[in-house]
Amino acid sequence: MVTTNDRNIVITGFMGTGKSTVGKLLAEKLGRPFLDTDEEIVRRVHKTIPEIFAQYGEAEFRHIERRMCRFLAAQRGFVISTGGGMLVDEGNCEVMLASGLVVCLTASPEVIAARLTADKSERPLLKGDWRALLEKRRPAYDAIPCQIDTTNRTPEDIVEEIQGLWQTVFV
Repeated sequence: MVTTNDRNIVITGFMGTGKSTVGKLLAEKLGRPFLDTDEEIVRRVHKTIPEIFAQYGEAEFRHIERRMCRFLAAQRGFVISTGGGMLVDEGNCEVMLASGLVVCLTASPEVIAARLTADKSERPLLKGDWRALLEKRRPAYDAIPCQIDTTNRTPEDIVEEIQGLWQTVFV
């Protein structure tokens, strides 16, 4: 039998919305293990995300991501931060929704732009028109029932809101 403590908390959304920052803080506050799907893919494949994209293409990266999604959804009691495109895949989204609480973080395009400018990590999909990518993904993000706008909010405020959602949905 799956108990409340066994359920995962999954943080998703577009790049620059605060998924990793919020996920780490939430895991720490709840005393749960934290996993970032992109970091876990890098650890297992022994290549960076840009290297995977360059050597194998986006289709192969998405295949690896689907396998990772199913593996992580089968884990219990984790806080999981997904890559920005993971739950755009309808099958991945269904798998994660079945594993626990899924929260989609959003932010205004201006805030995303500022955060991405400040972030020095390599993001393969940032090389193109990220605003067009955001608009393309918006219907998938909007389909996720729990949404939190991170614009002009602290990570601590967002963690509190997620804890409130958790209490409402699973306790």
